Amino acid sequence: MKNEIAMKEFTVDQARPLPVFLLLDASGSMIENGKIDALNRAVEEMLATFADEPDVRAMIQIGAIAFGGDVRVHLSLLTAEEAKKKWQPLVAQGNTPLGATLTQLRILLEDKKLVPSRSYRPTLVLVSDGQPNDEWQEPLKQLLESARASKTARMAMSIGADADVQMLQSFLNSPESKVFQAHQARDIHKFFKWVTMSVTVRTRSATPDKIAPIDPLEIDEIRY
Repeated sequence: MKNEIAMKEFTVDQARPLPVFLLLDASGSMIENGKIDALNRAVEEMLATFADEPDVRAMIQIGAIAFGGDVRVHLSLLTAEEAKKKWQPLVAQGNTPLGATLTQLRILLEDKKLVPSRSYRPTLVLVSDGQPNDEWQEPLKQLLESARASKTARMAMSIGADADVQMLQSFLNSPESKVFQAHQARDIHKFFKWVTMSVTVRTRSATPDKIAPIDPLEIDEIRY
C-alpha cells in the first residue's frame, strides 16, 4: 500500500503544468459567414483532444479570454478535462478591445499562483477577424517585455480580409513566424489542428520546454 501511494505521488509530481492561453475574437463581425460557429467547433475539438492526452510529463491547462464588446475570462486556467466540461460557445457581439485583452493576459501570466514557476513555457494563441478599436501598441509592448511572456510560444490567426495581419504579426516571436490566414471556415479548423499538434508534441517530448516547429501547410499529412 505504501509503495502504491508513493508511486501515485511520484506520478503527480512529474506532470508539470503546460498552460495554453487562447485570445479569441468574439466581436460582432465574427457572426458573418459562420466564423464564430467554426471557431467554437474548432476549440471544442481541440479541448476534446487535449482531454484525452495522458498527463505523463506535462499536464495541459487551458485558459481563454474572449474579446467582443468587453473583455472577459471565458475560461480560467483549467485542466483540459475541466475545460472541456466547462466550455461554453462564444457569442459574437460588440467591437474589438484588443489592448485591454493583452493587458488581461499579462496579468494572468504574471500571477504566480495561477501560473507557478514550475510550469512549462506557455503557449499563447491570438485569433482576430478585424481591427482593434482601442490602443493596443503599449499593452502589447508591456506584454512582450514581461519576463514570462518573452519565453512563451506564440501563434496567431487572421480570419477574413478585414483582419489586421500586421498587428497579429507583431504579436509573434520573430519575423520568421507567420500569421496563419484563414480565408474560409475550414481554415479555422486547420489552424486549431496546428495548435493542437504543437502542444501535444510537447507533452510527448522528453523536453516539453523545447518548442518544435510544425508547418501548418503540412498539418493535413500529420496524424495524431
